[in-house]
Amino acid sequence: MKFQYSEKKVKLPRNVAAYAEKKVMKLARYFEEDAEALVVFSVEKNRNNVELTVHGAGTWFRARESTSDMFASIDAAVGTIEGQIRKNKTRLARRLRKDAFVRSVDVEETSFAEPTEDELNIVRVKSFYFKPMTREEAVMQMNLLEHNFFAFRDEDNGGTFAVVYRRNDGGYGVIDDVE
Repeated sequence: MKFQYSEKKVKLPRNVAAYAEKKVMKLARYFEEDAEALVVFSVEKNRNNVELTVHGAGTWFRARESTSDMFASIDAAVGTIEGQIRKNKTRLARRLRKDAFVRSVDVEETSFAEPTEDELNIVRVKSFYFKPMTREEAVMQMNLLEHNFFAFRDEDNGGTFAVVYRRNDGGYGVIDDVE
């Protein structure tokens, strides 16, 4: 597992990063060799924040934890990721058997210059490969990322573009491409 960390508004001693790497490496047993982990440390209003993002074989896991101690925040973030993996163990195992983790995601970010009054204010564009998956898998991935929507290629509908989203009533909705 590849390990990266960054610090926002804080300068931490090396032992904090070493501790985080030791704890995050325990997650390597769930992933193949090419998995990546990014840990972002920050401090706001006397709270030690840790944001842990793990990407392995096309699936993203993200956890944000905030405590009064940086080491406790690291432990809590790793525990949250392990809980997400355990909660979705059967779905993830099914995807592994179906070779759904073979494809990788290519992300390209672009920034634009200052807009004029007549233009929209687009500050960032992301382009990536939409992975074919079932609606259930898309909802699972959306929940793992803690997003409100998730775009994908609907495997059950011939690979057409679709978006799943979280509704205000707690359910989920699907927006399909009509041909």
